[in-house]
Amino acid sequence: MSGDTGKVVDKDVVIIGAGAAGIAAARGLQTLRPDLSILLLEAGDRLGGRAWTVGLAGTVDVALDLGCGWLHGARTNAWTDIAGDVGLTVDRTPAPWNGGRQIKRDEADVHAAQEAIGAYFERLESHEGGDIDMAGMLEPGNPWNGQIRAIGTYITGAELERSSVVDYKRYDPGPGPDWRVREGYGTLVSLYGKPVPARLGAEVRRIDHRRAGRIDIETNQGTLSARAVLVTVSTNVLALEKITFDPPLPEKAEAAARLPLGLADKLFLRLAHPEALPADTHMLGSTSRGATGTYQLRPFSAPVVEAYFAGDLAHDLEREGRDAAFSLAGDELAAHFGADIKKGLSVAAMSAWAAIPHIGGSYSYAEPGASDLRGRLAAPHDGRIFFAGEACSRSRYSTAHGAYETGVAAADLIAGSFPQIS
Repeated sequence: MSGDTGKVVDKDVVIIGAGAAGIAAARGLQTLRPDLSILLLEAGDRLGGRAWTVGLAGTVDVALDLGCGWLHGARTNAWTDIAGDVGLTVDRTPAPWNGGRQIKRDEADVHAAQEAIGAYFERLESHEGGDIDMAGMLEPGNPWNGQIRAIGTYITGAELERSSVVDYKRYDPGPGPDWRVREGYGTLVSLYGKPVPARLGAEVRRIDHRRAGRIDIETNQGTLSARAVLVTVSTNVLALEKITFDPPLPEKAEAAARLPLGLADKLFLRLAHPEALPADTHMLGSTSRGATGTYQLRPFSAPVVEAYFAGDLAHDLEREGRDAAFSLAGDELAAHFGADIKKGLSVAAMSAWAAIPHIGGSYSYAEPGASDLRGRLAAPHDGRIFFAGEACSRSRYSTAHGAYETGVAAADLIAGSFPQIS
């Protein structure tokens, strides 16, 4: 690192954001460069970021993942091995899209829907030429467009009209299937972060990099300095410039604004009579409209239903509150299992990711024409300010292991930016 102001810096490396990327980078640096002092700053009150596990009241072994829940591309997903290393259990029950149990529907309808959905995604994969939005690949009048819209919205967290075909084509989570962590993905990420020195409730407001040899980081808990900074906050935080850079870095805010966070929220419903529903079975709320929930019934045989809402519907339900989400989920379950099912339902937990000021959503998507901006977002500045997070991943964006991989890559760059140990 160049220059020296004469003032002793507080840390060699400060990492902003204690999600999957920040934690992965910190653990990587601890291994690569044990001589460096590291501090993790987290605006929230816990480790894990968008990986967050809570318990079910009155139970000791039911974990509810309010954020990421599936080990996508599990065979090469780094978190799969880490789960074993920290003593957690990887459950290999097939995901719904990997052949898991589904609510039985009319076979002719199922076949017709599968044909239409498969044809749509084949059109996306075979699209060549300029980037367009994903809605542009729908067939006008196709009776299954509602279901296609629902699935596409779950994937990107945003309506098809706002989502890039090119970015979708680049998505590659790695070899499947997708598995789960019984104790929770959030539990896994936070446990992995335990060995890292961290300061919770530390909201970073300004990064002053005007001086050679020192970067000053202003927080609600005071100012500290570092020789290098890694920024792993969400694109919505960067786009809104909740952290200001001095001098400014407009290219980062501009890239982040075109790689916004989509929204996917979860509602966990407690079942007074769990035997009324089949265990570990999936269903779609409605097959005719895009604004619908998808439901995992009794995951791991627990007495809960995991409801998942995305896109504009998720935003609407956040604004209207949990009663609205509860009402919609109850109605969609009743349409399949009868009105009496609603009598035994109660709210166990619900996420509201858009409402969390230091996050602002769930996972990034690219607007049409913006997919290449992931590289711009990830590029270091001046060999001293580094960036990581799921939105920085070209092919594994929106995933915790994509975030992990960008954190590891940033750790390698940071380690190499300091003089080597003699």
